[in-house]
Amino acid sequence: MKTTLLLLAIAALSITVFAQDQIPQPTQQQQPSATQEAKPAQTQPPKPEQTQQPKLEQTQTQKPEQKGDQPKAVERLQAAGTVLNEIQSAPDNGIPEEILGSAECVAVVPSMLKGGFIVGARYGRGVASCRTPKGWSAPAFFVVQGGSFGLQIGGQAIDLVMLIMNQDGMRNLLSSKFQLGADASVAAGPVGRHAEGETDWKLRAQVLTYSRARGVFAGLTLNGAVIKQDKDSTRDFYDRMVPFKTSLTGEIPAPEKAYPFLSTLAKWAKTAAAK
Repeated sequence: MKTTLLLLAIAALSITVFAQDQIPQPTQQQQPSATQEAKPAQTQPPKPEQTQQPKLEQTQTQKPEQKGDQPKAVERLQAAGTVLNEIQSAPDNGIPEEILGSAECVAVVPSMLKGGFIVGARYGRGVASCRTPKGWSAPAFFVVQGGSFGLQIGGQAIDLVMLIMNQDGMRNLLSSKFQLGADASVAAGPVGRHAEGETDWKLRAQVLTYSRARGVFAGLTLNGAVIKQDKDSTRDFYDRMVPFKTSLTGEIPAPEKAYPFLSTLAKWAKTAAAK
């Protein structure tokens, strides 16, 4: 009897174990490790496309050569030489030789004061040179403005010539700015081949002035006009700033492009002693 019960118990246990083996076990889902976990792709808003800025040139852009300024200064020298040639070539109607030969400096303003009735402020550009032990100096460029002329010239231009007659007048010119009639005495210069009967011209003024309009050459009273350095033309001509004192006293040599004007000046403004 006991043997039977034991066999039944073993059989029941075997059936139970067999039944459990037949029941499918749930598959345990493997958790991904921290290192293997795939990160979801982060959707980022698209960055705005950056427009690439062009690189700035490191080298300075070369300033285009200005062809108008420097040639104007050279043309002024040429025009001034032409004025002297035409005035002094006129028979018995130029600047007296003694006066021109005694001038310390000569200044010429070609084609000044175009148009109108000349009373009051006017404007012009000129060039000057002074005597030095080695000859006539390098040119100095200046502007003349203001002043009272009292001369009617209609629609034409006038040519202006100024002679600085002594050291006092020259010192005023070397200051790079002075006023005629205030800083320097001024008078109309005598006209003719020779200054016969004109014995006081040396004492008359520091500056003698002349004008030519409509082909007529005469002395001109030029009170109140201001003469100062033309800095723009000076820089264009010399490629740097050159003070009046430096150019007019012979501290620098005259550039070759000034030779025609200086040759004309030397031709007509011979020293009175040489005469």
